[in-house]
Amino acid sequence: MKQNDSSPAAEDFTSLYEKSFLGMTKLQPGQLVETQVLSISKDTIFLQLNGKSEGVLPREELTDKQGELTVKIGDALKVYFLKADNGEMLFTTRLTGETAGPDLLEKAYHEKIPVEGVVEKEIKGGFEVKIGDTRAFCPYSQMGDKRSDNAAEYVGKRLTFRIQEYKEKGRNILVSNRVFHEEARQDQLASLKTTLKEGQIIKGAIQSVQDFGAFIDLGGVQALLPVSEIGRARVDDIRAVLSVGQEIEASILKIDWHNERITLSMKSLAADPWEKAVEKYPAGSKHAGRVARVTDFGAFVSLEPGLDGLVHISEFRTEGKYGREGQLSGKSDIPVKVGQTLSVQVLTVDRANRRISLKQATSREEDETSAKYLGNAGDSDTYNPFANLLKKK
Repeated sequence: MKQNDSSPAAEDFTSLYEKSFLGMTKLQPGQLVETQVLSISKDTIFLQLNGKSEGVLPREELTDKQGELTVKIGDALKVYFLKADNGEMLFTTRLTGETAGPDLLEKAYHEKIPVEGVVEKEIKGGFEVKIGDTRAFCPYSQMGDKRSDNAAEYVGKRLTFRIQEYKEKGRNILVSNRVFHEEARQDQLASLKTTLKEGQIIKGAIQSVQDFGAFIDLGGVQALLPVSEIGRARVDDIRAVLSVGQEIEASILKIDWHNERITLSMKSLAADPWEKAVEKYPAGSKHAGRVARVTDFGAFVSLEPGLDGLVHISEFRTEGKYGREGQLSGKSDIPVKVGQTLSVQVLTVDRANRRISLKQATSREEDETSAKYLGNAGDSDTYNPFANLLKKK
């Protein structure tokens, strides 16, 4: 028996189909629609709509500066409805001069739809922008991703804007280009929040070098490598060890998403020399080091990167025949210079407090002469011939 067209099943199907179709035909200009790329031709991107309808979008809207398409079949898109023309549902990702009439511009203001305009000229406080036949104003502070000293570089360019204010029926329109750069930055930060963690090892290129550190690009967001975190050794001239464009590897020391600050460290990837300082530099051992800095109380000598020892001012010998002839009074009297190689002898190693006490090393001949006149270790360091005579007896 043939099913009656008025059956509940048929009515439900017909009702759903009509509602779907009517829903698409009743789209309002400027209405946001979430859809997918159905197919792509030479000039057009076809969009999937409800029912048997499909929408069309100019291919040029989704091509980059090199003319390459930025989407593929199946990709999700957010587009804005323009109008129905000869049975076609026309959509756009932004309103242009050809499509931006007064009614749509007001709609674009309320719905935050991007509009495309040409920067006509520089005027007081910013730029005059032409959107179709309508003129708008873009302040300096709302042009580009950051304030530029060369405002003329924007004149004549076709850019995308968002209407921030719409007054006097379109006679007073304020637009912003920077808002899109800020939104893109927030998207980058949101993506980085899912991939970057404290303690993670990253690689990046140095974007700029300052006296206090270097800025590293991390996928569109800059991180700071402080000068104190470059290495274990003290860095007096950052530009002598780092340069713009240099690729570095570092660990993420700290992330402050609230203030958008990421701090890096190369030093943390290097082995801590203090871990084996006691075994490597036992008391009495002699080494060659480089004078790292000179102070009023002595000279710091670098035994290896990140491990400096102090030769106290009292340990420096004067030019006298038998050793000390007087006490040095300060930095200017210490007979060494920064960068000079110095032979030193380890007195003590305090690993817990990261301190090494040193003295100027003596040669074997000097040690033998000292033993001859001063006696064995533990005796006074003052010459005493009577003590030696008693020892011989």
